[in-house]
Amino acid sequence: MSHVAPQMPSVPFGPVQVSRLVLGANPINGGSHLSGFVNRQMKRYFTEENILALLRRCEELGVNTWQSGEVNLDLWRRYREAGGEMHFLALAADSPADPEQVTRLAQAGVLGIAHHGEVTDSLFKTGRLAEARQFCKTLRDAGVQVGVSTHMPAVVETIEEQGWDIDFYMTCAYERHRTREELLELLGHVPIPLREVYLESDPPRMYAAMRSTPKPCLAFKILAAGRLSDSAEQVEAAFRSTLEGIKPQDAAIVGIYPEYRDQVAEDVALTIRYGAP
Repeated sequence: MSHVAPQMPSVPFGPVQVSRLVLGANPINGGSHLSGFVNRQMKRYFTEENILALLRRCEELGVNTWQSGEVNLDLWRRYREAGGEMHFLALAADSPADPEQVTRLAQAGVLGIAHHGEVTDSLFKTGRLAEARQFCKTLRDAGVQVGVSTHMPAVVETIEEQGWDIDFYMTCAYERHRTREELLELLGHVPIPLREVYLESDPPRMYAAMRSTPKPCLAFKILAAGRLSDSAEQVEAAFRSTLEGIKPQDAAIVGIYPEYRDQVAEDVALTIRYGAP
């Protein structure tokens, strides 16, 4: 069973303890949420060997869980077969074209599966959130920890009010996909680029939603998809506000790009500093 280094704070997650810092996958997958150029740079750096090296470095410093999609499942299995003990948290959603996805993930031994946040929010906005609830029942039948990912505090509040049978949430610090009309009403104008708008007033709202549920929550995009990574002071402030704003049994998912600095060590130090009991 995967262990957590003594210095790394952890939280209960089903049958195991999960480190309060969870490795994200967007940089690994070339999804910077910044630009196509940055995406290509990330894909260039993250060869299979560099990904495996990152997993080893994370586990060495007490990060015992990787959150990703099925695209990295085979690589995780290779890591485990070589002696690694990293847990895997997956994202998935109902796909008529691929009805066996949940079965494959469950049989691979993933710790949990969350309904994909982009799909969750689209269903919520179109009045079809019940479809996500039905998918969660499929996850329950598969025997994994059941979660819902979302970028919207209102989704957490709605699911809690309706009493869904789930085990955890993945909660984005920023509601980054507001429509043009929503931004115009909120700000009085539409920023450029429209696709990626991060408002500093968003994290407190999501952290309040996380505190409102007794279920463990995993906060993600706490660095605003890299927009708060230009200085050590920005990174520290984001970790501090997150870990002090969420529940003691919550954790943070952070994407790491270690080409130029040992970001694993930096993020672990901040998690220990602000996330210890």
